[in-house]
Amino acid sequence: MIYVLSGIGARIVSNSYLNVFQKILTNDGNKPSVVNFYTYLGLTILGILLIPFICVQFSAEIVFNFLCMGILGALGNYFIIKALSVGELSSLAPINSYKPVVALIIAYFYLNEVPSLFAISGILFIIFGTYILNKSISSNKLAIFYRVLALIFSGTEAVFIKKIILLTNIPTSFMLWAVSGLIFSLALVIKSKPDKKLPNIKYLLLLILSVAIMQYSTNFVFSKINVSYALALFQLSTLLSVFLGVNIFKEEDLKRKLIASFIMILGAITIILS
Repeated sequence: MIYVLSGIGARIVSNSYLNVFQKILTNDGNKPSVVNFYTYLGLTILGILLIPFICVQFSAEIVFNFLCMGILGALGNYFIIKALSVGELSSLAPINSYKPVVALIIAYFYLNEVPSLFAISGILFIIFGTYILNKSISSNKLAIFYRVLALIFSGTEAVFIKKIILLTNIPTSFMLWAVSGLIFSLALVIKSKPDKKLPNIKYLLLLILSVAIMQYSTNFVFSKINVSYALALFQLSTLLSVFLGVNIFKEEDLKRKLIASFIMILGAITIILS
């Protein structure tokens, strides 16, 4: 259990900081598609350097999940960066609390993961916390639209990541995730016709490192507990994201955002107790 909690903690911290680095890079004038592509490129290189040689026997099932994971992951990450480029980190982060609901529905049909009523009540707490944020986020409908698209894509992606883990193992699933994301993020960056400006190397490297920690810890936790439960627990990063948004980017309405975040934490605790 201690290893699972450590994985959840690593995921929470790394996820909050990677959003900060994404916002810094887009505020610096980099297109979301460019940041997205360089992230997956760096992760693929990092995987090649750090993960021992992997030999995968590609079955039709693995290929199907590989393609779905890549498409959904590239789109999910792209729209997260897109939302951060036009919206507030502290307002957009709590919207991600709907991701467990998306994953719960998909996982029920695709992985036969049946949640308990206690866990469902925890997820409802998380949704209620997001509702309280409505006044804070209603002014930027475009950012909300991008963030909702991101959580639908990434919430569904999580189910296919879990399936890849079940079919292979954690290191292999990480490598396949990085490569599949690289392939489809390349298609996005070509379509957007970006300029030749390179992202700030310092923040790009910090972003790649944060995403690597986030995804590897995510895969580890997915291998131990239900996808919908894990994604709900990951929403504890919301509280940290609110503080980072207010302190780094001088965002406002801290009181309402903290109240909403604490309600979501109560939901996460309910899921842990289940």
